[in-house]
Amino acid sequence: MSKRTAKSEGFYLFSRLGLIMIAAVMLGATSLIQYVYSINALKEEAALRAQSELDGARSEIMDIVNQTESSVRNSIWIAKWVLENSLDSMMRVPQRIVQDNPGVAGSTLAVVPGYMASTSLCAPYVFRSMDGKGLEWTSLATSDYDYPSKEWFVKPLELGEGYWSEPYFDEGGGNFLMTTYSMPILDSENRPAAVVTADISLSWLGSVVDGMTIYPIALNTITSRGGQTMVSAGDPPRSGEKCLVYSAQVERTGWSMSITLPEREVYAGIRKVGYMVNFLQVIGLLMLVVILQLVTKSQRKYQQLDKQRERMQGELKIASDIQMAMVPKEFPPFPERHDLDMAADIVPAKEVGGDLYDYFIRDGKLFFCIGDVSGKGIPASLVMAVTRTSFRNLSAGEESPGRIIQAMNDSLSAMNDNSMFVTFFCGVLDLESGRLRYCNAGHNPPRILSKSIQELPVLPNLPLGVMAGWDYEEQELQLYYDDALFLYTDGLTEAENLQHEQFGEMRMEKGLHGRSGAYEHLVTMENLVKDFVGEAPQSDDLTMLFIHYLGKDSGEYGPTLLLHNDIRQIPRLKGWMDYVGSEYGVGDSLLAALNLAIEEALTNVIMYAYPKGSYGCIELRVGCESRELTFTLMDSGVAFDPTAAPEADITLSVQERSIGGLGIHLVRQIMDKVSYERKDGNNILTMKKTV
Repeated sequence: MSKRTAKSEGFYLFSRLGLIMIAAVMLGATSLIQYVYSINALKEEAALRAQSELDGARSEIMDIVNQTESSVRNSIWIAKWVLENSLDSMMRVPQRIVQDNPGVAGSTLAVVPGYMASTSLCAPYVFRSMDGKGLEWTSLATSDYDYPSKEWFVKPLELGEGYWSEPYFDEGGGNFLMTTYSMPILDSENRPAAVVTADISLSWLGSVVDGMTIYPIALNTITSRGGQTMVSAGDPPRSGEKCLVYSAQVERTGWSMSITLPEREVYAGIRKVGYMVNFLQVIGLLMLVVILQLVTKSQRKYQQLDKQRERMQGELKIASDIQMAMVPKEFPPFPERHDLDMAADIVPAKEVGGDLYDYFIRDGKLFFCIGDVSGKGIPASLVMAVTRTSFRNLSAGEESPGRIIQAMNDSLSAMNDNSMFVTFFCGVLDLESGRLRYCNAGHNPPRILSKSIQELPVLPNLPLGVMAGWDYEEQELQLYYDDALFLYTDGLTEAENLQHEQFGEMRMEKGLHGRSGAYEHLVTMENLVKDFVGEAPQSDDLTMLFIHYLGKDSGEYGPTLLLHNDIRQIPRLKGWMDYVGSEYGVGDSLLAALNLAIEEALTNVIMYAYPKGSYGCIELRVGCESRELTFTLMDSGVAFDPTAAPEADITLSVQERSIGGLGIHLVRQIMDKVSYERKDGNNILTMKKTV
């Protein structure tokens, strides 16, 4: 063998060894990255599942807690009356509490020692029989029981408010493991008279804990404010074993719920896969040596990369299908209703994204939302799923958009380790009256389509997840027949063409002109964006929600216009007055004069009724009787009577005339009657005109 051949063989051998080492390092790094990412994903999944279980259990517990507290509070006045007027009827109070509340296992009305002249102790106790079919009673006023020393009796008297006791076995009373909610009763002279209670059996809490099934091996517990374990279910972790612990508080009770998950249970699947992957990697390296010897390394390498890419694309496709299945896709969504036409769509830029919308009808009200998660890809899609689930869970029992968004923000902020946020808009539309309550959390202001296309007034609230405890302000708006709302994400207005020009709000509003079905509006907008963008790649998700209100605007007070104290609200008056004119047959010239008078009065309220920088609501109503139109302008601002201003002397020159007074002068000249009253903290200006 020549020196050149030996040198070539050595270089070839070194190259093969180098390639094998590089391949081994790359495979190891890839395996490590995949393992770390999978561990984090499983931890996030466990956190989401645990939080969902805790939220469900807390909701179930709070139902009973609220019912129990309400039953005790509602019995206070009856107990006072009994103590002052009919001592023989004392047992009726606890009997009523137990009978009317299935979750209450027992109740007593315990008199403060020395309060009653006839006896020092008195505490009739009513509880459910063992078979659960009837009620039994006994007296706790015994020397063996000594109720004045019990925590449930002492604490509410000390605190002067309702109190949940530590768990205890009520020997001599109900004779079962329980926790008690009790409230003090003060007589007419504000002296402590008695304590009324409601007992909850801990066996019921046990059934709630048993229902928290997140993993086969998990320890679920509920502890009291003093750290005492009330109930638990599941297997405790091994000594020294690492665990993931998730907890939640039960409001007002001091109880704490927790789920303890051994890491071996959460990561069991990925570790098995990891062993298999490591084994396959070793086999792959051996195969690579053979491939290098046969000079087919490149072909094998590209084939392996192609398979990995196809697998990733398949997984992303599955993730995209799962994400799209979370939002409603059937249109029309409520074919049985004739007062609503709506449609929505998401055009994702990637396989998965962070845009969302949702809606449903409960108790005659349409609950709807739209949101945009910061960031892209799988992290944004996970936050999107959590946000949508949180909206569904909270709005199932809450009607205030402000409180819904408040709770969502606190929840997202508490687990926002990646500093992601969500711009979000939530609305509740009363389909009977057309009253819209809404709250905006940093999202693009929707458009309202009425007589014209206008931007819906929104307050500058923070997006969700930025800061816990933010006080979100709720707003109101009155919708009338044929009004519509158009909600969108910034993927619409910020869509770019090849020249990097954005679609913008002007093109969007131009596309909203005209009246057609909700679905047709969305199709038209998508086509406009597609024609504008051309061959440019889509850079962001595009989401739209169109709500067309077709209900009637008739009610106790006739047509009503709700505004807030922003001078930019004035243009809305014209469309409302046009509606009033057509409703009551007012001529154009008179309608223009009425519009001018009401605009003067409304401008005065907007400018001066509320302190600068504060938010206030203004309500304008109209009614008609015997051809007399009555306009009522109401606000809750500072007390001010515009009719008290002296009549303006318009014969004086501008220099001689005092400032102010011309607005109310104009109103008086146009209207037949103008009057003011301050009632229930509201300024009420009434203007009447015969037509």
